[in-house]
Parts: sequence; C-alpha cells; structure tokens
Amino acid sequence: AALQENLDKKLFGQHLVSKVVVKAVRGFLNNTNAKKPLALSLHGWTGTGKNFVSKIVAESIYKKGLQSKYVHQFVATLHFPHTHSINLYKDQLQSWIRGNVSMCPRSLFIFDEMDKMHAGLIDSIKPFLDYYELLDGVSYRQAIFIFLSNAGAEKITEVALDFWRNGRTREDIQLTDIQNALSVSVFNNKNSGFWHSTLIDRNLIDYFIPFLPLEYKHVKMCVRVEIESRGYTVDEDIVSRIADEMTYFPREERIYSDKGCKTVDAKLDYYYD
Repeated sequence: AALQENLDKKLFGQHLVSKVVVKAVRGFLNNTNAKKPLALSLHGWTGTGKNFVSKIVAESIYKKGLQSKYVHQFVATLHFPHTHSINLYKDQLQSWIRGNVSMCPRSLFIFDEMDKMHAGLIDSIKPFLDYYELLDGVSYRQAIFIFLSNAGAEKITEVALDFWRNGRTREDIQLTDIQNALSVSVFNNKNSGFWHSTLIDRNLIDYFIPFLPLEYKHVKMCVRVEIESRGYTVDEDIVSRIADEMTYFPREERIYSDKGCKTVDAKLDYYYD
C-alpha cells in the first residue's frame, strides 16, 4: 500500500511505471513459490524518475530503505570503471551476490548506469536470475534485481511523440505499445549493458519498464513538491520561472524537458537559501 501511495503522490507523468511496478513487486512479494528472482529493467532519459522509483521500492520493503544492509547499489562508472578488469569484476560481482543472498534471501540489487556497463559483465549474474531451485546450496528465488538505464530512451520518445502528433494523450500509451520494441532496441544497442545479453534472449528480465519523457506540466509538479518538502508555501510565479528555465525538445515543438526533473533541486537553491 505504501508503494502505491508514494508513487501516486511523488511520481509524475509515469502511469505505466506506477501500474507495472506496483503489480510486479506486490505480486512477487506475495508469491510464496516464486520460480525465479524478480528482475525489472527501468529505461528512460535522465530525470524521469528511475532512481526515485528504485528508492521507493527499497523503502517499501526495508525499514531503512536504501540504507538497509540488504540493499546493494552498483554504479557502473564507480564500481566497474576499467575495461581491462572485466574478469575481476565478474568474479567480485558473483561473489558479492552469492554472499549477500546467503545471508538474506530477500536481498535487493540495484544496478545504475547500465548503459555505461561493459558488455558481457551483466551476463555473469545470469545463473542467479535463472529458474534454478538451488545453486551451490543457495536459492536466489526471493531476491530482486533492478537495472536502470538511459538505453532505449529514443525509442520511448518516438512512441510518445507519435501519440502526441496523432492527438492522443500520453495516458493512452500502453505497455504493449513499447515493451517489445524497447527490449529489442536495448538488446541491439552496444552501449546498453545488455548488448546481445543472455538475460534478454533467455527472457530473464520480467519487465522492461519505460519512463516517458516529462512535459512542462510535470516539471511544474516536481517544483511544487520540492518547495513543499522544504517547508515553504508554493509560489506559482517561482514554479513557472523554474519550469521556464528548463530546455525542451524536439527543438520545434518543445514538448519534453531534456533533463526531466533532474535540476529542479539545484534551481530552487537560487530562490530559497
């Protein structure tokens, strides 16, 4: 219930995300006989809410949220920076996952910047995501894996723009309109972290979840929530000014914010110190 409530209150313009994440996570946690770990892959431009959603998922399962010792975050450029060390990273990653799931079957692993991950590295965790009852005496079936990536964002925008140009609302977009095209685009993208990955061709990712690019009205929603979270009364003049300072694309139509809500926090610092 808290997961649904937080997404409804704090995530804007992402009807597909709210629907799929709640259904997937709730269904998985209530399933006493899961056949494999839950694997979600979140895709979209920067600032559309991918990190935010993984944070809310963590908070809905663990008392300490992202600070819980059962939640493990990996950032490609921080934890796996060197191409020549790929084999070492594979061994370390497998060892880390094995050790932590042995201690707590309900562990959560979040992989950020998948589009900057070396091709093949993510395949090293394939056995943990597969339909095995036990691997060396350990069951991974209660674990959750969340992958965050900018890869596929162009494809998502393409679909959103088609709907807009045909006079249909973004709320008309269904998961079926994007999901297959998104998984193919990610599979064939050399910079996706999933390039020709066995996780995709073995169908081990349960959901490819598209984050739609955010519009002007969504940026304003983000600004209002951030102002309120700082304890200030919402000033609509400041809300509009911050939203107007953002840059939008495509160049002619200027529909979508190219940084989503990413810089809202920093821009507010200028108005409130």
